[in-house]
Amino acid sequence: MNSRKLGNSELTISEIGLGCMSLPTDEKTAKWIVDAAVDHGITYFDTADLYDRGVNEKLVGKALSSKRQDIILATKVGNVWNKDGEGWHWDPSKKNIEFQVKESLRRLQTDYIDLYQLHGGTIEDPWDDITDAFDSLKKEGVIRAYGISSIRPNVIKEFLPKSAATSVMMQYSLLDRRPEEWFDVLEENSVSIVTRGSLAKGLLTNDWQKRIAKTNSYQTYSQDELQSTLEKIAGNATDVHAAAIAYVLQSPVVASAVVGASSKEQLEATIIAYNKALSLDVKELGELTKKDVYNAHR
Repeated sequence: MNSRKLGNSELTISEIGLGCMSLPTDEKTAKWIVDAAVDHGITYFDTADLYDRGVNEKLVGKALSSKRQDIILATKVGNVWNKDGEGWHWDPSKKNIEFQVKESLRRLQTDYIDLYQLHGGTIEDPWDDITDAFDSLKKEGVIRAYGISSIRPNVIKEFLPKSAATSVMMQYSLLDRRPEEWFDVLEENSVSIVTRGSLAKGLLTNDWQKRIAKTNSYQTYSQDELQSTLEKIAGNATDVHAAAIAYVLQSPVVASAVVGASSKEQLEATIIAYNKALSLDVKELGELTKKDVYNAHR
């Protein structure tokens, strides 16, 4: 497994990361998947305090406790579960960030977080306070680096110049190329993309025909457009799964493709696809898909 430097930080992360949100809540099965990921060379694990009301962090923390020094652990903050347990609300205040990081540390069974990410954001947020909170935590050694998980251009443009952020997590795939418009801006700020959704809910795997039968649309693609586009991709790539991974990793601004797995079989399919992707030239595949841009939050 190859690794890449994460933005302007000192962190180096594996080109495939494990998105832990998909992990089963069964402790034994979750550990089985995490152990398999480590065995395959994955060093980057991404979770959030929001997932399963903190249970996901507990599972990840316990599964990785004996391997902590060998992995890069990322989590997120900003979404707070309502007291009645029904839904959550947004709280990016400095007070909440400083409180929630302690809760995440406890659940993750660690005394530091490698990458701490703001889990969203709006243009009205108190950005100076947010940046101050992250900078203070970094200075204290509680976090090693910080970033943001957002697809809102106005939020990203507000946050990056005022901060020492090192990464932006964005949905990015052959079927969602909206981030490409902002590659130059991110590179100018020495910031890396950590992708999510790069398999487009399974549409960009070798099971795409089964997936599309259960899908009415995806992003701006109608079902008919999806069918036609995926047929073209499959006709130009011997392995759709591998091509999907190769496409997002072809840009140096991308540090890692974070892929979820709810079973060991899904994880191993991604590892097989990644190994094939290393030798693929997929630049021309972009000509088969839409180059959409963000219409909102500009």
